[in-house]
Amino acid sequence: MRILVTGATGFIGTRLCELLISQGHAVIGVSRSGGGGVAGVDYRVADFANAAAIRESLAAVDCVVHLAGRAHVLSDRGDSLDLFRSVNRDASLQLARLAMEAGVGRFVFISSIGVNGNESVGQRFTEDSTPSPAAAYARSKLEAEEGLCELLQTADMQLVIIRPPLVYGADAPGNFGTLLKVVNKRIPSPFAAVRNARSIVSLDNLAQLISLAAQHPDAAGQLFLASDGSDVSTHQMLGALAQGMQKRQWSIPVPQGLLALLLKLAGKGDMYTQLCGSLVVDCSRARKVLGYEPDTDTLRALMQVGREYRSRHKSST
Repeated sequence: MRILVTGATGFIGTRLCELLISQGHAVIGVSRSGGGGVAGVDYRVADFANAAAIRESLAAVDCVVHLAGRAHVLSDRGDSLDLFRSVNRDASLQLARLAMEAGVGRFVFISSIGVNGNESVGQRFTEDSTPSPAAAYARSKLEAEEGLCELLQTADMQLVIIRPPLVYGADAPGNFGTLLKVVNKRIPSPFAAVRNARSIVSLDNLAQLISLAAQHPDAAGQLFLASDGSDVSTHQMLGALAQGMQKRQWSIPVPQGLLALLLKLAGKGDMYTQLCGSLVVDCSRARKVLGYEPDTDTLRALMQVGREYRSRHKSST
């Protein structure tokens, strides 16, 4: 297949391009910077506002994997909904229209589990759960999903949507990147009293799922939730990373109410929900429909991430 990947030089895009190249696909990597480090990828500089450049990149493409977007911020102050909409909704719809014009067969949109909500209460999120986005980022992703479904309802181009939870890896940005730095610097953790459960997904597992979504004939028209298939607490997550880094984990049992207040005062109330709340998902649809087989030993994978991070940051250990 000839597959175009947007956000190709990012955290997820780089690993996905590596996987697709290893599977023998022709890969066009689109990003604002252009250059990338995966051998065999045809990297292109393309701004979504430049329709001519996008059209040129879409020539003879079989599938588009749309990873690029405006990421959620780690502060409640954040960005306005309009800014998220302009990139995550409007630019995605524009790309889909151009892909339709170019005769692309499938459009894989990487959304967010935040579309379902920021906490699961009483039961796991499934593809049939009622959307309940709590943040502007997630709201813009839901609006993009809705717009794409409407746009492609009667089109020949197939739509596949994937909603991943927290994606982890040694180079991960966002909240997980913050956790890596905290463990590496031996900063005491305030999460010893937190007894939550979170579904997360490794970079490798997510890349595998996206690859299946791009190729499998039964993926057409489907929505899939992603995860490793096993759940961990924030305390367990930190412990596994510390073990991989060969460092002692310092954990303080701060009462959750106090922790919530302190993070809110620091402008990071969303971080409390993301790190201390429970969010569990059911990824069985991807297993049944696509034959998705994730590595389900999340704690072992987290320890490996800790080892990789340690080897890349030896000077700060």
